[in-house]
Amino acid sequence: MVAIAEKTQRRLTLQTADIAQNTTAIRSLDWDRDRFDIEFGLQNGTTYNSFLIRGEKIALVDTSHEKFRQLYLDTLKGLVDPTQIDYLIVSHTEPDHSGLVKDLLALAPQITIVASKVAIQFLENLVHQPFERQIVKNGDQVDLGGGHKLEFVSAPNLHWPDTIFTFDYQTNILYTCDAFGMHYCTDSLYDQDLAPIEEDFQYYYDCLMGPNARSVLAAMKRMAELPEIQTIATGHGPLLHYNVKELTGRYKQWSQAQTKTETNVALFYTSDYGYSDRLSQAIARGITKTGVAVEMMDLKSAEPQEITELLNNASAFIIGMPPISNNNYSQAALSTILAAAKAKQSFGLLESGGGDDESAYPLRNKFKELGLNEAFPAILIKETPSEATYQLCEEAGTDLGQLLTRDRSIKQMKSLDSELDKALGRISGGLYIITAKKGDFSSAMLASWVAQASFEPLGVTIAVAKDRAIESMMHAGDRFVLNVLEEGNYQALMKHFLKRFPPGADRFAGVKNQPSENGVPILTDALSYMECQVVSRLECADHWVVYSTVQAGRVSKPDAMTAVHHRKVGNHY
Repeated sequence: MVAIAEKTQRRLTLQTADIAQNTTAIRSLDWDRDRFDIEFGLQNGTTYNSFLIRGEKIALVDTSHEKFRQLYLDTLKGLVDPTQIDYLIVSHTEPDHSGLVKDLLALAPQITIVASKVAIQFLENLVHQPFERQIVKNGDQVDLGGGHKLEFVSAPNLHWPDTIFTFDYQTNILYTCDAFGMHYCTDSLYDQDLAPIEEDFQYYYDCLMGPNARSVLAAMKRMAELPEIQTIATGHGPLLHYNVKELTGRYKQWSQAQTKTETNVALFYTSDYGYSDRLSQAIARGITKTGVAVEMMDLKSAEPQEITELLNNASAFIIGMPPISNNNYSQAALSTILAAAKAKQSFGLLESGGGDDESAYPLRNKFKELGLNEAFPAILIKETPSEATYQLCEEAGTDLGQLLTRDRSIKQMKSLDSELDKALGRISGGLYIITAKKGDFSSAMLASWVAQASFEPLGVTIAVAKDRAIESMMHAGDRFVLNVLEEGNYQALMKHFLKRFPPGADRFAGVKNQPSENGVPILTDALSYMECQVVSRLECADHWVVYSTVQAGRVSKPDAMTAVHHRKVGNHY
């Protein structure tokens, strides 16, 4: 392995390594990045992976993020003369992988860009200059010579509409860009040690791939037609080599579970406009937390028949409003949605902040006149989204999902034997309020499933329902405060935090609080508090069991008792 490293203030480094015959990985390591894409939090940075394949002809698979411009181009020129590169394979056009396409074309204008039809259309708007191109579809091949025959696999919506995979018959490596990746920055090239990366692998799937579960299964069906895959060269994180079957099996299992849900939501967005794609992903993340499936569709590339078919099978739909400037496709798409929408469907609208959106309100009024149910007030975002913006979108999605599953939840409450319900309800617990803050967004929830879990270090476990808003703020490394309520003095706080808050609402309005050392709110009227940091999470059906260490704490009334919670039945709160 040869490593080329140059530290900057933001800890950006480059690593190169031969991963197979005449095949080199170029990994851009972004050690300190703590937010990504749909603005979900990162605990371990990320990487942007690019690959050089040398046959009789030379191909480069993807480039890197523009922040690595000089590091990446210097490294590439140390490996090969750019004018000798024959093909640039663009797996998809999201800027973290195609951010240096224009720079590469400036160095080597002879390169032929190989990509899907939609990707070529996006690139024309990205590079603003003529370039050689070769449009490929599923099953097409490019022969580099020397045994390196490349076959392309169509994988739309993973997680952009233009995605393709590339399989090399010489090395049995499948290049998948975003799919099967993770945001995990490490010098380790491969996935030898599975334990440290498992949570990041699933978190990445939940945020980016889960909302496109049907597309995941479709792509995996095409992958099954290839020879045995030895290595999956991902666009982010370590490459999969030691656990290929295990981790692809998890993708299949998770996606099958998503697609078997009784209800689903159609989510329309515009991938290369404003913040539509990122905000839509945040809404999708909120929906899938409730066990409802999502199918996302890019309005710019969608055919009217595809829109109609998707809506016919949907219990609800959401539209990220397209731009007025491209009026032909905008009006055609919206007209198709209006014609296909059915009374009693739920809907939601999002103006995504491109500055030129179609207004949501005339369309909202038309849907209301058709008898459709508005799941949440139209989300209007005209500024650069903040952490609070993305949290608002996620909560709006969760509200929609809970609305769609309300009848199912009531049915489940009644499904257990009454004696078992009563027996389970005799397990008592205390009353606590969990408060958390991440960036400029804070949240809270009432909890009773709390227990001490270790002495050294001091640790506690808390069960958090998957569809709670605070769940996204309780991943490994996140900090929160455990507020213990006082017997005889908890009713006001309990009543406040049991309220159903609208998306993005301030949970602490009207409640006395003060910041802890880490900035998380401490409830002034709590009996005691503990400052905690999440270490790990265990998935338990509809809850996460969160194990956290305790760094500090204080009791305000040493002689007071903890409030105790007794339930009549055990199959709901």
